[in-house]
Amino acid sequence: MAEYRKLEQQLAGQMLELESLRGDSRLQKEIEFETKLLALLGEYGHSLRDIVGILDPNAGASDKELSSTAGAGKRKR
Repeated sequence: MAEYRKLEQQLAGQMLELESLRGDSRLQKEIEFETKLLALLGEYGHSLRDIVGILDPNAGASDKELSSTAGAGKRKR
């Protein structure tokens, strides 16, 4: 029963925090931007993954690939 009450209090706190975020104009602008962006991407048949790939081609590379690419430009002394 104590665990239930504890979870209930945590939930109430999170609900208050959520309500305060709903009124945040910055968050509303971000949500509006995301909605418009996703609609635009859908219109042209692209996904967020496509855009990340264009902006940062190494974003999907593994750590091993990145470290070998980064070390390729270094000269030995």
